[in-house]
Amino acid sequence: MESLSHLIYASAARKASSVEALKALLEQSRRRNAELAVTGMLLYVEGSFFQVIEGGTSAIDRLYADIEADGRHTGLTLIIRESIARRAFGDWSMGCVLATRDELASIPGLNDFFTAGSCLTSIDAGRASRLLAAFSAGRWRTRLAEFDETCAYGAHGR
Repeated sequence: MESLSHLIYASAARKASSVEALKALLEQSRRRNAELAVTGMLLYVEGSFFQVIEGGTSAIDRLYADIEADGRHTGLTLIIRESIARRAFGDWSMGCVLATRDELASIPGLNDFFTAGSCLTSIDAGRASRLLAAFSAGRWRTRLAEFDETCAYGAHGR
C-alpha cells in the first residue's frame, strides 16, 4: 500500500474570482480529486488560496504538477510536503472556506502577518501549521456548508 502524504501550498489568482467561478473550480477539483483518491481543504481570502491536499504520495505529486501548470495561479508557493499517518480531511474531496483577512488576523501567531497586509503566498511553514491547526481545532468547519453544501459534508469522491 502506498504511503499517505499531504502537501500544503499557497497561490494567488491571476484574476479576481467570483463565487460562481470558485464553485466551478471546486467542482472541477472534486472530480479530479475523486479520480486520484485525494482529499483536502481550500481556504480562500481576497484572491489568495491556501490549500491542503492529501492522499497517496504519487497522486499528490501528480496533482501538484497539474496545479503548477495551471495558468489560473500565480505566486505558487510550496509550503509543506510530508508523509502523514492519516487524513485530516478524509470526509471531503475538497472542503472550501471563504475567509476574511480579519478572521485570519484573529488567530494567535498570525495576527502580525495578516494585519501587515501579507498575502498567503508569503506564509511560512510555521504560520501555515498554525493556520492548519486552527482549522483542525474546529475554526471554520461549521462555515463550510455556508459556501457550498456539497463541499462541506460530501463523501470522499464527490
